[in-house]
Amino acid sequence: MTKHLVLALSLALTPAIAFAMPSVGDVVGTNPEDATAALASAGCTVDAFEAEDGQIEAKCHDEASNRYEVYIDPASGAVTKIKSED
Repeated sequence: MTKHLVLALSLALTPAIAFAMPSVGDVVGTNPEDATAALASAGCTVDAFEAEDGQIEAKCHDEASNRYEVYIDPASGAVTKIKSED
């Protein structure tokens, strides 16, 4: 019974792990190279960077082609906001 429960939980959590996204507070870097690498390892492929309201905005997408705007503090490199582009 325990084996079946562990297997079921493992299978149920696999999609969540596969589509992990960065979280607010994650430090991804203050330059495009570091931020691109960190966001890619978190499941977010960067398409472009823009400056917006004193923040760095990374426009990216996940494996399911969902689009996101990830806002990064230019001083600390920390993610401050993540917005889904509907």
